[in-house]
Formats: sequence, structure tokens, C-alpha cells
Amino acid sequence: MRDVPSLRPHARAGADLLQVLWCPFDHPPEGIMPQTALFWRSAASVTEVLTTPPETAVVEWEEYVPEPCLLSLEQVTEYPDSMELGEELPESFYRNGLSVAPGWKAGGWASWGYTAPVPRFCPACDTRMEPLLTVATFEWDGSDRSWVPGGVRAAASASASGRDHLRQPTGVQIGGGHRQQIYVCPAEPEHPHTELVQLPAAGQSVPSMMRKSRSTPSERAANAFW
Repeated sequence: MRDVPSLRPHARAGADLLQVLWCPFDHPPEGIMPQTALFWRSAASVTEVLTTPPETAVVEWEEYVPEPCLLSLEQVTEYPDSMELGEELPESFYRNGLSVAPGWKAGGWASWGYTAPVPRFCPACDTRMEPLLTVATFEWDGSDRSWVPGGVRAAASASASGRDHLRQPTGVQIGGGHRQQIYVCPAEPEHPHTELVQLPAAGQSVPSMMRKSRSTPSERAANAFW
């Protein structure tokens, strides 16, 4: 959490590290995303760090096993999905340039697509939950480059052939190119978290994709870390 300040308000007392684990199988009722487990920890308590993570022996979809990659954090300001505002807006500009940053991120606003905006409430105390993490298939929409991360903007402009890899550096695919959102209770970090699959923000395209099975060894503005 030293590197991602937006996680701090959600952490339990004494925690400065968030570990996210997931099971690489689809889980009902949503059915098209891995199931996650969150562990708030103290970095000082981690005395042995594996240099080589253990290989996943059995998975349902190989796209649920992330490719090793480096994080280059970028803080951005985004605005709510237009479906949450109910106002007349310049649709294309707002949706593609201001509303709901795509890609993996911590905090920020949720995108909607499968459903209209619906508040999510803690199953333990009924407090309205907040987005903690978004696991996305792509870092930006292929038809609009407003949200191309600064660290790869030049490479994305220079190489059309390598652009798909830049857009999907983790190799993770949720459903048919969707986003998995993880919500937590702001009142109590130890309460159960919830998950939701959504399409990219309204107006952003979703390509036709196939998955490969494998069974081998703010005010309106909100800050998000991308």
C-alpha cells in the first residue's frame, strides 16, 4: 500500500500489504471469472519471499494464469460512467476520454454494461461497498487511444503488430474481454468482499474472443491507480 495510496483506507489496522489470490476456474453464479481471496498483511511479517512462484498445476482456462510483468503505476482522474449521471453529455468524448479508465486499476469508478448501475452492499453489515480493484482484459480500448498508459504510448504508436500484447500485458482474459470488479466494505476490511463482471464502459468496444482451456502441470472525480 506504500505504492498505491488508494488502497490504504480499505486496509485493516497494521496492514501495509494486500495479497490477492484467485482460483483459475470459473465460479458460479457469475460463471465467467475466477474467484478471489484477499489477505491484508504486514510486509514485516513476510520473512521469506519466493524468487520463483510455484507453477499452477491445474487450471480451467490458461488466460486465468497471469504472465509475469512489471507494474508501472500511473495516477489518473476519472469520472463516473455516464449511466450513473443521468445528464446530457457529449457522449463519445465523455465516454472515451473522461469516464471510467479502462485497464487494471485500484479504486476509481465502476463501469456498467451488463446491468444498469446498482449499489452493492456488504453482506455482513449492509454498508454500501466501494470498488477496490478492477481486473481487466485490456489496458485500453482498441478503437480509442485516450487512455493508453504513458509508459507505452510511444511503443503503441510505433508498432501496430505488437499493440495487442501492449494492450494485454498480463495475458489475463475475463469472459469475452470483460472486467472483473472487486468490492470491499469501507466499514470493516475483514467483512466478505464481493465480485462483479461487467462489460467495458458504455461505448467502448469488446472484440470477439475465444478462451483456451488447459488442464496441465470523490466528488464526481475519483483517483484511480492504473
